[in-house]
Amino acid sequence: MAEPDRPVPHRPGAVSVFFVAKAAVFALGFWIWLLVLAVRGSEATGVHLIAATGAICTTLASVVLGARLALQRNAADRHAELKRLLVDISWNAFAAAGNAEHAGKVVPFPSASHDGERGPNRGGGERVSVLDRGDRNRGDRGR
Repeated sequence: MAEPDRPVPHRPGAVSVFFVAKAAVFALGFWIWLLVLAVRGSEATGVHLIAATGAICTTLASVVLGARLALQRNAADRHAELKRLLVDISWNAFAAAGNAEHAGKVVPFPSASHDGERGPNRGGGERVSVLDRGDRNRGDRGR
Protein backbone atom coordinates (compact mmCIF):
# COMPACT_ATOMS: atom_id res chain seq x y z
CA MET A 1 0.00 0.00 0.00
CA ALA A 2 1.36 3.41 -0.91
CA GLU A 3 2.12 5.80 1.89
CA PRO A 4 -0.24 8.80 1.95
CA ASP A 5 1.02 12.18 0.86
CA ARG A 6 2.37 14.06 3.82
CA PRO A 7 2.82 17.80 4.00
CA VAL A 8 6.26 19.11 3.16
CA PRO A 9 8.10 20.20 6.31
CA HIS A 10 8.93 23.84 6.87
CA ARG A 11 12.22 24.61 5.25
CA PRO A 12 14.10 27.90 5.37
CA GLY A 13 12.88 29.78 2.37
CA ALA A 14 13.90 32.06 -0.39
CA VAL A 15 14.85 34.94 1.90
CA SER A 16 17.71 32.97 3.45
CA VAL A 17 18.89 31.75 0.06
CA PHE A 18 18.70 35.32 -1.25
CA PHE A 19 21.02 36.63 1.46
CA VAL A 20 23.50 33.79 0.96
CA ALA A 21 23.55 34.43 -2.80
CA LYS A 22 23.78 38.20 -2.30
CA ALA A 23 26.79 37.83 0.02
CA ALA A 24 28.42 35.43 -2.43
CA VAL A 25 27.93 37.88 -5.35
CA PHE A 26 29.42 40.73 -3.32
CA ALA A 27 32.35 38.51 -2.31
CA LEU A 28 32.94 37.58 -5.93
CA GLY A 29 32.86 41.26 -6.90
CA PHE A 30 35.38 42.20 -4.23
CA TRP A 31 37.70 39.32 -5.20
CA ILE A 32 37.55 40.36 -8.86
CA TRP A 33 38.25 43.97 -7.90
CA LEU A 34 41.22 42.86 -5.77
CA LEU A 35 42.51 40.68 -8.62
CA VAL A 36 42.27 43.56 -11.08
CA LEU A 37 44.14 45.85 -8.68
CA ALA A 38 46.82 43.19 -8.13
CA VAL A 39 47.27 42.55 -11.87
CA ARG A 40 47.82 46.23 -12.56
CA GLY A 41 50.93 45.93 -10.45
CA SER A 42 50.77 49.31 -8.79
CA GLU A 43 51.84 50.02 -5.26
CA ALA A 44 49.51 48.86 -2.48
CA THR A 45 47.24 51.73 -1.43
CA GLY A 46 44.09 52.25 0.58
CA VAL A 47 42.01 51.00 -2.36
CA HIS A 48 43.81 47.65 -2.18
CA LEU A 49 43.10 47.50 1.53
CA ILE A 50 39.40 48.25 0.99
CA ALA A 51 39.15 45.59 -1.74
CA ALA A 52 40.92 42.99 0.39
CA THR A 53 38.85 43.79 3.49
CA GLY A 54 35.63 43.66 1.46
CA ALA A 55 36.61 40.36 -0.13
CA ILE A 56 37.44 38.73 3.19
CA CYS A 57 34.40 40.07 5.07
CA THR A 58 31.85 39.21 2.39
CA THR A 59 33.37 35.76 1.90
CA LEU A 60 33.11 35.09 5.63
CA ALA A 61 29.55 36.43 5.69
CA SER A 62 28.50 34.16 2.84
CA VAL A 63 30.10 31.13 4.51
CA VAL A 64 28.42 31.87 7.85
CA LEU A 65 25.02 32.49 6.24
CA GLY A 66 25.38 29.32 4.15
CA ALA A 67 26.24 27.25 7.22
CA ARG A 68 23.29 28.74 9.10
CA LEU A 69 20.98 27.90 6.20
CA ALA A 70 22.25 24.32 6.09
CA LEU A 71 21.78 23.91 9.85
CA GLN A 72 18.24 25.30 9.66
CA ARG A 73 17.32 22.92 6.86
CA ASN A 74 18.76 19.98 8.79
CA ALA A 75 16.87 21.00 11.93
CA ALA A 76 13.63 21.38 9.95
CA ASP A 77 14.05 17.88 8.53
CA ARG A 78 14.73 16.41 11.99
CA HIS A 79 11.73 18.26 13.45
CA ALA A 80 9.45 16.97 10.69
CA GLU A 81 10.70 13.42 11.22
CA LEU A 82 10.12 13.70 14.97
CA LYS A 83 6.56 14.95 14.42
CA ARG A 84 5.94 12.09 11.99
CA LEU A 85 7.27 9.60 14.52
CA LEU A 86 5.08 10.97 17.31
CA VAL A 87 1.98 10.80 15.13
CA ASP A 88 2.81 7.23 14.12
CA ILE A 89 3.36 6.20 17.75
CA SER A 90 0.13 7.77 18.93
CA TRP A 91 -1.84 6.33 16.02
CA ASN A 92 -0.41 2.84 16.58
CA ALA A 93 -1.19 3.01 20.30
CA PHE A 94 -4.74 4.17 19.55
CA ALA A 95 -5.24 1.43 16.96
CA ALA A 96 -3.79 -1.23 19.25
CA ALA A 97 -6.08 -0.20 22.09
CA GLY A 98 -9.12 -0.28 19.79
CA ASN A 99 -8.26 -3.60 18.13
CA ALA A 100 -7.19 -5.52 21.24
CA GLU A 101 -9.09 -8.74 21.76
CA HIS A 102 -7.96 -9.10 25.35
CA ALA A 103 -7.32 -6.25 27.75
CA GLY A 104 -4.06 -7.85 28.90
CA LYS A 105 -2.32 -7.48 25.52
CA VAL A 106 -2.35 -3.67 25.50
CA VAL A 107 0.05 -1.81 27.76
CA PRO A 108 -1.81 1.25 29.08
CA PHE A 109 -0.16 4.63 29.21
CA PRO A 110 0.74 5.76 32.74
CA SER A 111 -1.87 7.98 34.31
CA ALA A 112 -1.54 10.72 36.92
CA SER A 113 -3.04 8.70 39.78
CA HIS A 114 -2.68 5.03 40.61
CA ASP A 115 -4.87 2.87 42.82
CA GLY A 116 -4.14 3.40 46.48
CA GLU A 117 -1.89 6.38 45.94
CA ARG A 118 -4.43 8.96 47.06
CA GLY A 119 -6.91 8.47 49.84
CA PRO A 120 -10.61 9.13 49.35
CA ASN A 121 -10.54 12.28 51.52
CA ARG A 122 -7.54 13.89 49.86
CA GLY A 123 -7.90 16.75 47.40
CA GLY A 124 -6.41 16.61 43.93
CA GLY A 125 -3.65 19.11 44.75
CA GLU A 126 -2.51 17.69 48.08
CA ARG A 127 0.76 15.77 48.01
CA VAL A 128 1.41 12.55 49.85
CA SER A 129 4.84 12.01 51.35
CA VAL A 130 6.68 8.75 50.89
CA LEU A 131 6.41 8.03 54.60
CA ASP A 132 2.63 8.51 54.57
CA ARG A 133 2.26 6.14 51.65
CA GLY A 134 4.42 3.54 53.35
CA ASP A 135 2.45 3.71 56.62
CA ARG A 136 -0.88 3.51 54.84
CA ASN A 137 0.23 0.54 52.72
CA ARG A 138 1.55 -1.38 55.72
CA GLY A 139 -1.38 -0.60 57.95
CA ASP A 140 -0.81 -0.98 61.69
CA ARG A 141 1.53 -3.94 61.29
CA GLY A 142 4.63 -1.70 61.13
CA ARG A 143 3.97 0.08 64.41
